[in-house]
Order: sequence, then structure tokens, then C-alpha cells
Amino acid sequence: MISSSLVVWIQVLILCVSCDSGPLEDVVIDRYDVPKICPREVQMGDFVRYHYNGTLKDGLKFDASYDRGIAVAGYVGIGRLITGLDRGILGMCVNERRKLIVPPHLGYGSIGVPGMIPADATLYFDIILVDVWNKKDDIQITSLEKPSNCNRTVLDSDFVRYHYNGTLLDGTYFDSSYSRSSTYDTYIGSGWLIKGMDKGLVGMCAGELRKLIIPPFLAYGEKGYGTVIPPHASLVFHVLLIDFHNPKDGITIQNQIIPQPCKRKAVTGDFVRYHYNGTLMDGTLFDSSYSRNTTYNTYIGMGYIISGMDAGLQGVCVGEWRRIVIPPHLGYGENGAGNSIPGSSVLIFDVHVIDFHNPKDSVDIEVTYKPEVCNVTSQKGDFIRYHYNCSLMDGTLIFSSNDFDTPQQITLGANKVIDGLELGLTGMCVGEKRSVTVPPHLGHGESGARGIPPSAVMKFDVELFHREEGVPDGYLFIWLGETPDNLFEIMDLDKNGEVPLEEVRGQRSIFFM
Repeated sequence: MISSSLVVWIQVLILCVSCDSGPLEDVVIDRYDVPKICPREVQMGDFVRYHYNGTLKDGLKFDASYDRGIAVAGYVGIGRLITGLDRGILGMCVNERRKLIVPPHLGYGSIGVPGMIPADATLYFDIILVDVWNKKDDIQITSLEKPSNCNRTVLDSDFVRYHYNGTLLDGTYFDSSYSRSSTYDTYIGSGWLIKGMDKGLVGMCAGELRKLIIPPFLAYGEKGYGTVIPPHASLVFHVLLIDFHNPKDGITIQNQIIPQPCKRKAVTGDFVRYHYNGTLMDGTLFDSSYSRNTTYNTYIGMGYIISGMDAGLQGVCVGEWRRIVIPPHLGYGENGAGNSIPGSSVLIFDVHVIDFHNPKDSVDIEVTYKPEVCNVTSQKGDFIRYHYNCSLMDGTLIFSSNDFDTPQQITLGANKVIDGLELGLTGMCVGEKRSVTVPPHLGHGESGARGIPPSAVMKFDVELFHREEGVPDGYLFIWLGETPDNLFEIMDLDKNGEVPLEEVRGQRSIFFM
């Protein structure tokens, strides 16, 4: 093992190398193990780190870096090394192994190193290069994988979450976030990272994989870090960016598919039923309403859901698809939620709005066909027959009068159908067609019914094809004897299409109750 005095001898003997009077042989280089990939070769002025064994011709070891447990570090070509090593290291690749035969005049010459290296000794070195960099170097960035869609890239002051593997330039492992099963989370450009990592993360897309080679002056410099990163070490990071956001970010709405027509858009206070898939920015699914085969039902703008979703559902149309990107401060914050949503996670919800209503809504009636002549319309107490199709707002057919042998028939006001349909059937002409939208509080309410989910808005397409005028309000009578098929015509004494109370009283076959 070379003592500290050897360093002094090296510096002195560099000046004496030319004193050798023997043949001016050059260093002999045997490149016996060369990596297949060599992105860079050592040049004059580079800083290198290498391990070596040094022996004399008879095999006697005079020194080895391995014995000291630390690689030799220094500049090449500026007189800090014996000339034979300077020449022998030039052109090396990281992880390349060479055997060097250094003649005396390129080693320690006719003086040698007292007690260690005889005068006029030929030196044999077995070297492996572990690092090389130059003061002019900058961080080297290589994008290995990049998503096709990248709406925004990392900027200074963003908060990032990423996984990484960290090695030295020769592949020696020193750290990995994967081993801790947790991302590394931090702000960019705030001095919390080494300078090279700060620079290397800027411009990344969520889901992008980069290789970063960071020279030591942009990493841990002359001191290194603990026992895992030596002084003057270049670092290699393979970084996978999971997500990022800025504390100033709001929600982002993307990939909207808006059905036409859109009669009304949801506002604060509306009750919305929607399906969703919830993922992290790397695509990891953390929740889905589809897996439960039921919609998520809630009021919006009233604090019942995370604030980002409250805002993201504002302005939706029935049937709309949209993607809502929610930064963590509008989601589950620094703590996350359960085991599925890590702290400081950006959330992505792909939402399909099934329907929405407001507790103040009434029935929405759209007349789709009306006869040219319409003098009489259906009223409370009338006996009517009608066809109908009943569906949910997503188009799912629930019931149809075509499913039965006889058409639907009711007396209006007899509480035989839901309130919303009763309203929709009132005021119709025979032959008229309507589309009737019924909010749940006028339908089957929060409990729903067979085939109808809780709090569901229903749509009825109805056609009135028969109407018989009913008994005036407050009157009930029994027709004595057999009831003729043309009862109304018989009771209509003046044949004007109406049966007022006076004509009812004039009937001999009526008994009032």
C-alpha cells in the first residue's frame, strides 16, 4: 500500500521521467475487456475515477486502490499522474479493463520509490475505469419513454411525484424509491434537490421515463454523500414521473363529449347521477362506479364531494362525457385516501353523466305532435287510454305499453300513476304525442322501483288515443240498469259535446251519491 510519502514522490518524479537514459519505449496497452456500449472515451483534461492493482515484473504487488476501499480520482493529462498512466487511461470507457505495461522512463525512472518501487522498474497496472467527467459537462438527458398525449410539462415551482433508480456511472446501485414502495415527492426549483435533478425533471410529462447522467458538480461534489456516493461521483438516475401539479392549479376539463341538444346544464344545488372511473396520472385505477354496477349520486356545489369534483361537475349536460383532472389541494391533499390514493396525488375522473335534476324541478313536457284540430283536452276525472315508452335518460328502456295485450288506461286524478306522468297526460288532445321528463320527486323518488334506480329521472314518450269525459268534480252517480256503450252520447241531451250538471240531473236512470 502506497504511503502518503508516495504522493510526494509522484509529484517529484514526474519532473524526472525524462532523465531515463534507456530506450524510449511507449506504454503497452492491452484492452482485454471493453464494454459493448461506450458513450464516451477519456480525453485530456477529463476527471477520472478508477481502481487498479499495481505489480512489478515478478508479480510483487506494490499498491492497489482496492486495499484502500476507494477509487483513485484525478485529472488526466495535466501532470498529476505518472506519464504512463496518463497515456494508458486515455481513450478508456467506463467499465473498461486494461492492462498497462509502463516502462521506467514513463513511471518512476531511475529513482523509484524507496522501499516500494525499485529504480528502473517496469510497472504493471490492471485498471478498471469507474467514472469520467469534464468541467464543461452539463446534465445529459435521454427520454426513454414518453406518452403520446402530454398536455403540460414540469415547470419550476411545480410539485412532482416520481420513482427512480440511482446508480453510479459504472452501474453501482446506491438508492431506489421502488425499494421503499413510495414515490419521492418534492417541489422543483426550490433548492430541495441536487441541481442536476432540478434541471433533469423540468420539461417532463406525467408518465415519461428519463435517464439522467449528472456530473458531480451538479450532484454531491467533492464530499459525496455518506457511504453510498463517493466524492467526485457522476450519478445516473432512471426517473419515472408519476404526476405533478402546481399549488396554483385549478381543475382541468378535457375530452368533453356533449350531447345535442343540451337543454339545461347542471348548477349548484342539482342532484347528479353519474358513472366514473378514477385513476392516478400514471393510469392506476383507484375506484370505479362501474365495478359496483351503480351510479354515484350526490348534490353538487354543496360540499358533499371533494371540491375538485364539485367544481368539475358544474355545467354538465345529461349524457355528457368529460375528464376532470383534479390537483391534490382540491382532492385528498397531502394525506391521500386509504391505500389506493397516495398523498399529494393528482386525480383523473372520466365521468359519464346519466341524469340530474333539482328538487324544485317540475315535469318537462315537450309536444312532439299535435293534431290540427284540438278543441277538447284531457282533464282530471277523464277516462283515457294511451300508449307509452318509459326509459331512463341514458336511453335504457324500462317499460312499454307494447309489452301488454291491452293499452294503458286510467282515470286522471285517481292516483293510479306517478304524479309526474299524471301531469304529463293532462291537457292532451286525442292523437297528441308528448315527451314527458319526470324528476324523481314526482316519480319513484329516492327508493326507485322495479327496474328504476333510486333518484332516477324518467322519460315517457306518450300518445293519447282515447278520452272519455269524466264526472264533474264533487259528483258521483250510479247508472241504473245496463250501461250502454254510448253512455256519454245518451247523457248529452243537447248533443253539444258537453254534459253539464243540469243534463246529469235530467237523466232518469241516474242515482246520485
